[in-house]
Amino acid sequence: MNNWPNKNWLNEIIAGLIGYLTTVYIVVVNSSILSDAGINREDAMIATILASAIGCLLVGIWARVPIIIIPGMGVNALFAYSIVEQYQFTYEQGLGVVVVSGLIFLLTAITPLGEAFKQAIPDTLKHGITIGLGLFLVLIGLENGGLIVSGEHSIISLGDFSSPSVIVSLLSLLVGVILFVKNVPANFLLTMVIGTGIAYVFGTLDTEQTSITAENIANFLVLPTFGHMVDFTFWIAVLPLAIVLIFESMGLLHGQLDMIDRHESFHRANKSSAITAMLSGFLGTSPTIPAAETAAVTAAKGRTGLASIVIGLLFLSTFFLIPYISLVPANAISPILIIVGVLMMQSIKHINIDDMTEAFPTFLIMFMIPFTYSIADGMAFGFIAYPIVKIVSGRKQELKPLMILISILFLIEFILKGIM
Repeated sequence: MNNWPNKNWLNEIIAGLIGYLTTVYIVVVNSSILSDAGINREDAMIATILASAIGCLLVGIWARVPIIIIPGMGVNALFAYSIVEQYQFTYEQGLGVVVVSGLIFLLTAITPLGEAFKQAIPDTLKHGITIGLGLFLVLIGLENGGLIVSGEHSIISLGDFSSPSVIVSLLSLLVGVILFVKNVPANFLLTMVIGTGIAYVFGTLDTEQTSITAENIANFLVLPTFGHMVDFTFWIAVLPLAIVLIFESMGLLHGQLDMIDRHESFHRANKSSAITAMLSGFLGTSPTIPAAETAAVTAAKGRTGLASIVIGLLFLSTFFLIPYISLVPANAISPILIIVGVLMMQSIKHINIDDMTEAFPTFLIMFMIPFTYSIADGMAFGFIAYPIVKIVSGRKQELKPLMILISILFLIEFILKGIM
């Protein structure tokens, strides 16, 4: 089936423009999260733009499908708050984890291992990871917006709602929710713009601009390091990231390609996603994944890779907007984290709560990710519990050897943490 080139180029260009406007928010949001892991925010912006541009251009030129590839929400939190912060890696060491996880992802994309992973990990656990990531993003969004804070007599308490900064966060969240439920095009981008305006009105906006020159871009270099590969902790950090990358990419691509009846393009699209995820480590950012916002491209009648190429080129043009993007405050970013988190939590409808051998491990993942403030630890609780409840219930035949192996690795990691 030849879908390249498409005679209706205008539709593709318009769809690409819409896709860019729908996802350009990632430059601000991703750089904000990455800066918590220790990288300069301007460098994080450069890395995010490069990874997004390369991913979109690759999937457009090679796979010839209208897919958006950008640093993943949830994956960036896993990188910043679990891999770097929890395991006390440097930013460069964290990027080493990204590269190796990307290589494992690529290996599954070009060999039958991908199908083996797909069959071994139960769907309920996959949904639990997605929901847990969503809850974690909501938690981060509420904290960044000052809506919740660490409490004196409790783990969490409400923020100071008389503070101008918190008022800005509340108003920005209200705007974001209204724009989203009204299905306004580029609603996340508009949320950031309006939220920045609200911050200016309330006097909480830092108006100092950041300028990035061609020389800054030419000299940009944040390379991964691999000296810590001999440590068991490194591989325990690799495991959850690789699992998330593999299943998020598989799930998102299947759904997106189904919308345009292009199932034959899955393997090339998945390989493109894996290659870009691996390259993300060399570009200085958390891994990329196919974006859910691709639905906006297909809704705008984008059907070929030309739409993705347009998006990639527009991301490159974003370098000229960095002085303005750097003005966006955390108050205007937090609503996006909260809304995206809520969207990810919709996967709860796929959990069979009547089967406790499936529901209990899944709920452990869901709740332990935000409660432990660690995506890796939250996943570990569920992956360890799953084979235990299956064996106790006399249903060990439902377990795949690969699933048991992953559970044992998580258990070993917990034991070593206790010893150390």
